[in-house]
Amino acid sequence: MISFYPGPSRIDKSIPAYLRKAVQSGILSVNHRSQSFEKLYQQTLQNFRKSLQLPADYILLFTSSATECWEIIAQSLIGTEKSLHLYNGAFGEKWQQYTHKITKQTVSQSFGLNELPPTQNFSGYSVICFTHNETSNGTYWPNPQIKKLRKENSDALLVADATSSMAGIKIDFTLADVWFASVQKCFGLPAGLAVMVVSKKAIERAKIIQHNQHYNNLNFMVEMAARFQTTYTPNVFGIYLLNQILKNREKITNIQKNTMKRYESWLSVIEQLKPFQLLVENKVVQSPTVLCLQGEPKVIQQVKKQAYKNGFTVGEGYGNLKASTFRIANFPAIQRNEIKSFQKWLRTKYS
Repeated sequence: MISFYPGPSRIDKSIPAYLRKAVQSGILSVNHRSQSFEKLYQQTLQNFRKSLQLPADYILLFTSSATECWEIIAQSLIGTEKSLHLYNGAFGEKWQQYTHKITKQTVSQSFGLNELPPTQNFSGYSVICFTHNETSNGTYWPNPQIKKLRKENSDALLVADATSSMAGIKIDFTLADVWFASVQKCFGLPAGLAVMVVSKKAIERAKIIQHNQHYNNLNFMVEMAARFQTTYTPNVFGIYLLNQILKNREKITNIQKNTMKRYESWLSVIEQLKPFQLLVENKVVQSPTVLCLQGEPKVIQQVKKQAYKNGFTVGEGYGNLKASTFRIANFPAIQRNEIKSFQKWLRTKYS
C-alpha cells in the first residue's frame, strides 16, 4: 500500500535500515542524561542547521507533538496577554481554540480560502500565530506575506505551525520567532516526535513571563537544551531517526526544487481529471506539499475506495470538507515511481 495520506504519511525508504542500525548501536537503551544522548542531541542540532539552514541564533527543542507545542507556547510565551490567531482552516482554528482555553485572551481573524493572508499592523498583541501550511485545505503562507507581517509587527513574536511544510520546502526561519512541526509528514518519520525552533527574542520573552508551573515550560526546556538534554525522557528512537534523515538527505534547497517539480506535475494531472478540481483556485496560496481536491461527495467516496483497492491511500477530507474533498500529500519520502503510478491510475480512471 502506497500512502499519499498527508500525515502520518509514507516513511522514508531508509527507515528500516536506520532501525536495524539503531538496535545494533544500543542507542535505544541509553540514559537521556548520558553523554551518548547529549552527543545525539548535539549531532541532530548540527545536522538540522546544515540540512534545513537553521540560523545560528535559533535553538532546537523536542516535544511529543505539534499539539504539545500549542500548549507550551500558550503557557510560556503568551501567558495572560493577548494573542492574535490568523487562520483560514481547521487546524489554525483548533490552535486558537485550544490556546483560548489556557489564556482566555485570544483574538481570531479568519480569512478566505483564496485570499492572501492579512499582513497589516496588528497593534496590542504580544504574539501573532499563523499556520504556515494548512493541512486541512491545502493552503499556505507565501514568503512575501510573512515578510510583510514581520515588517508591520516587529515588536510582536511571530509563531508558525509548519507541520506539513517543514523539511518539504525551504523555510526562512528568520521571518518568525518560533516554528514547530511534527515529523510524520515532510520529514518522512513515524509519528511521536515534534521539533520546535526558537529565537533569542522568544527565549527572552519566556524569561520575562517566568511561567514555571508546568514541567515542559520553555524556560526549563531551554535550560536543559543548553546541556543537550531534555526535561523529560524523550523519544530517543525518533530523535535518532531524525538525525539519520537530516544527515543523509539532500539539502533543503534541492528538496524544494524536487517538491516544486512534483507539485507542477500534480497540477498538470489534476487539470485532466474531469470529476475533480483543486479546492484552492489561487495558485499563490496553494500549498506545494498538500493538494486538496474537491468534487461530488459520491465520487469522492468512490475514488477513495477504488484507490485503496488499487494500492493507494489518499487523505480523507477534513472537518466540514470531509465529504466533498480528498487530499494528496506531496512529501519528499514518496518515491517518484509511486507518484507516477498513482497519477497514471487517476488519469486512466477519471480523465
